[in-house]
Amino acid sequence: MTVPVKALLFGTAGVPDSSPQTSTVAALDHIRGLGLDALEAEFVRGVKIQTETANKIRDKAAALGLALSVHAPYYISFNSPETGTRLQSRDHLLRSARMAREMGARSVVFHAGYYGVTTPEQTYITMKTEIKEVLAVLRAERNPVAIRIETMGKKSQFGSLDEVLSLCRELDGLSPCLDFSHMFAREGKGNSKVDFLRILRKVEKRLGREAIRDIHIHISGIAFNQKGEIKHLNLNETSYHVEEWIEALRDVRAEGLVICESPARENDARMLKSLYESYARKS
Repeated sequence: MTVPVKALLFGTAGVPDSSPQTSTVAALDHIRGLGLDALEAEFVRGVKIQTETANKIRDKAAALGLALSVHAPYYISFNSPETGTRLQSRDHLLRSARMAREMGARSVVFHAGYYGVTTPEQTYITMKTEIKEVLAVLRAERNPVAIRIETMGKKSQFGSLDEVLSLCRELDGLSPCLDFSHMFAREGKGNSKVDFLRILRKVEKRLGREAIRDIHIHISGIAFNQKGEIKHLNLNETSYHVEEWIEALRDVRAEGLVICESPARENDARMLKSLYESYARKS
């Protein structure tokens, strides 16, 4: 059973470094002790978790009132010229969604892949075909976990905001993961309340109010160049306007999960939650 979301919940990508134990089950107590609300389990190196452990995580998170999500393996490459790689990519996402269900996770986030030698238009068609097959299997299995395609930070990667929103609009069962840092790095701009509201209002216009009421966000500091993302940074190491970002989320009454991917992710997640609650008190 997933934790219902009535506001923004803040959590970390993976087990916080400050956790005295490295297992996800043990880290849940630490997450709650930090005053955070959520954790995104990282399957990025493969879906290696067993069902018994996933069920323990589900039960522990429910008892603590924590929301869970999952990040699928980085190996997904739906635009690969190799049929075998595309089939393996389907399997990575399917296995992630099945295990997410066992964990009681709300969502599975994935990176779709690269353009490679194909045009963005050709890549879009291939991505749509491959992801549609995955969604059909999960629908047949009655898997309720939200499948979320992430906005990406490198210009060589499929995953601009417009591409993500268009696919989500066309494919029933596909939702966005809005990585604001990736969007900033990809475009090289977009660091004001006006910019953040423009993104959020575009999401609402294209996908409806429900996309704002069940939002899934990634955030961190980020270094980038003309090709896009280089690496994640802590928020205090960048000029990212987090207060304006929080204000924009509050103004549109966003509800859902905010997952922090900074190197010091638990510190940044706590800072963001504090800003969010402070803004709420002033409203």
